[in-house]
Amino acid sequence: MNGYPVARNTLLLASSLAALSGMLQLGVAVATTSLVLVTGIEGILGLGPAIFLVAGAASALPAGRLMDRYGRVPVLAGGFGLGVAGCLLTALACGIESAPLLILGFVAVGSAMGIALLARTAAGDMYPPERRARGISLVLFGAVFGAILGPTVFSPLFAGRELDAQALVVPWLAAAGIVAVGVLLVLAVRPDPSLARPLAQDAVEEPAAPLREILRRPGVPTALLGALASFAVMVAVMNLTGYMMVGQGHMQSDVFPVISAHVVGMYGLVLVVGDLIDRIGRRTALVGGLAVMGLSTLALARTESILATGVALFGLGLGWSFSYVAATSELVDLARPSERGRLIGFNDLLSGSVGGALALLGGLAYTHAGRNSIALGGAVAVALPALWIALSPRPPAPLQEAPA
Repeated sequence: MNGYPVARNTLLLASSLAALSGMLQLGVAVATTSLVLVTGIEGILGLGPAIFLVAGAASALPAGRLMDRYGRVPVLAGGFGLGVAGCLLTALACGIESAPLLILGFVAVGSAMGIALLARTAAGDMYPPERRARGISLVLFGAVFGAILGPTVFSPLFAGRELDAQALVVPWLAAAGIVAVGVLLVLAVRPDPSLARPLAQDAVEEPAAPLREILRRPGVPTALLGALASFAVMVAVMNLTGYMMVGQGHMQSDVFPVISAHVVGMYGLVLVVGDLIDRIGRRTALVGGLAVMGLSTLALARTESILATGVALFGLGLGWSFSYVAATSELVDLARPSERGRLIGFNDLLSGSVGGALALLGGLAYTHAGRNSIALGGAVAVALPALWIALSPRPPAPLQEAPA
């Protein structure tokens, strides 16, 4: 690639996602309980993760457009910086038990997550189409180390403590420190990944098409549906699992090993997953991953122990790994480098918005009908798109990138 430091920048981006993953585990474990503890209203248990997801969705599209205009690094660094501010605000809100401030902190943290996950756009820039799934997987693999970091940092902070709003202050301060490391890692990425493909091809990039035109390209709607179903169901079920476990009589500290198992499922095998996707094809991997997600979600109807719940969440993460990496790779294939930020951002807008709605509805369903409603609803929400995708025409070949 004409001297572009692909390996170095891949390592830096992967390490930044390790920091994000560490903070994410705290949000997943306590978002459902934080608002309940601060407000005392149990019926809004799904509102915490819904705020995270909707804020991330709302930030993704404008952040993607900014990436196409100004580059990947400035936008990613700004997202991580917003995450630091959000964690500090959330810690303050828990300390003074202020619901409005807590919501503001959640919005900032959710927006940061939405922006930081656009790092996979940068990964798509650095790798050619035939190795793109592996390249995206290499960057996502960094989140595995966050699965180790999260329990190591946060479980001791909750051990032996009564769960109340004050007990959440120090963990959120620790999360702010972890995300601050992510800012430094992103700023070290040089040159910007958006320069990788044109630099390799020695050509002027074609102007970006309008988003509506991109969305009408053959294969794009199918890939969007797969990504939406995969991400929305995964985040909704993941965010509600912690509260369901506490409702079954488990301690809050017991949630972190289960969330870690889920993160390992999402990212632990992602290097193998990326290679398999490149070999067996995007469509096969997408449909198969959604099928695994459906079976894993159904299994939650019967799990009670920490081990069984961890296994189900691992399967949910593994299915997501196949389906989401395949869908993202296909979207990147079908967009030019100057279009990728906006397309991936639009995908995240849809996925996060639907995920937030599912988390909110899932919280209400759990309150009135129990965990079986979440297990069955989640399974149906991935099974129907999988069937539609399996019966759809095959997508076209990847777009040519800046001819030599």
